[in-house]
Amino acid sequence: MNRLLEYLPEVLREIDDFKALTDAELPELDDLSNAIQSYMDDQFVMTASVNGIRRREKILKIQADPSTEPLEFRRRRIINRQSTKPPFTIRWLQEQLDRLIGPGMAVVSVDVQQFILYVTTNIENANLFKEVQYTVRSVKPANLVYQQNTSLNHRIGIEHTTKRRTVSWNYKLDGSWKLGEKPFATLGPEVTL
Repeated sequence: MNRLLEYLPEVLREIDDFKALTDAELPELDDLSNAIQSYMDDQFVMTASVNGIRRREKILKIQADPSTEPLEFRRRRIINRQSTKPPFTIRWLQEQLDRLIGPGMAVVSVDVQQFILYVTTNIENANLFKEVQYTVRSVKPANLVYQQNTSLNHRIGIEHTTKRRTVSWNYKLDGSWKLGEKPFATLGPEVTL
């Protein structure tokens, strides 16, 4: 059913010429609707098409490598670059890195006596690592030295078992025993609790 026919007066809906005309207009209107939706999607980084992302990267002077960088990472990088505006605080940098690489993947600290900014990360992706370095270097104050530390995120398991054994003493302290005749004690079987 041609949805454009319902906009015509009933008298014109039965004419073959108008049916053919609306059939020809329908693909054009669908293309226009898709182009408008694509335009609207490109206004926001998280819904932008590949061309929209490429255009924003060109504006921000980012040289992306689509063969190694997924589209989702490229979107997060654009948002990161656009949101690095002063003022900067340690809390802001920590929140920015949490948004970029995930909560708990980076820890920011400052040694105020030595003027050193420490960023300890647990990143295996080289592209994310480069973006963290770019972010820190672009926002850190000039009087701080940037020190990158790497951490490993491994889990250690602890297992505990308790065992019991009975002890029977073969000698008494009443003088009735002879040294070396029997062992001092006999151990019973081991029982796991």
